[in-house]
Amino acid sequence: MVLDNQRKNVDPILNSIAKRFIKINPDVLSGLSVLFAFLAGLFFYLSSPNQELIKFYLYGAVIFVFLNGLFDAIDGKVAKLTHKTSKRGDFLDHALDRYADVFIVGGLALSPWCRYPSIGLLAIVGMLLTSYMGTQAQAVGYKRDYSGLLGRADRLVLLMIAPIIQHILLYYSNFKLPLELYLLEWVLIYFAVLGNITALQRFYSTLKYFKKNH
Repeated sequence: MVLDNQRKNVDPILNSIAKRFIKINPDVLSGLSVLFAFLAGLFFYLSSPNQELIKFYLYGAVIFVFLNGLFDAIDGKVAKLTHKTSKRGDFLDHALDRYADVFIVGGLALSPWCRYPSIGLLAIVGMLLTSYMGTQAQAVGYKRDYSGLLGRADRLVLLMIAPIIQHILLYYSNFKLPLELYLLEWVLIYFAVLGNITALQRFYSTLKYFKKNH
């Protein structure tokens, strides 16, 4: 599942949505995106297996993950539509995305859903290295690298689907996943493994660029 490669297919939809926000400064939209990420992480952090069927915090987290992804997707579109694109805006967007990623995945990693700190740590490391390799490739003269098995769009979609399934699974107390881990723990493991593999894929892709062009 590499949704970053489907950007061209969803661009018409995003452009249509972006047109409704052209009166708002793109930097404000980027700021709102980070705010929604913080709230998503907060809802993940406050949720727990014991209280979820009463408080429905995972559903709140899903809503804010969706809003983070939406506003992150349209801030650049609005900048283009209003002719406000700049290197400063590009830098700000990428920097705020990293804060957003840490807020969301960090909130989940620190929540009762993740009982093993090493899982959460490796998930965050894989996530940050993936993004770093993509932007660093561009910084050294190669293209912005979205290749690999797990991009940001993939992570956000999983973080919208998995919490809903996790909530539903709580109604079936006899259902156990392998190693008796929560589904959300398996999602973090997935981020840790696929994230680090993706970082290595982008690392190798950039090295091939140097081999061909230098």
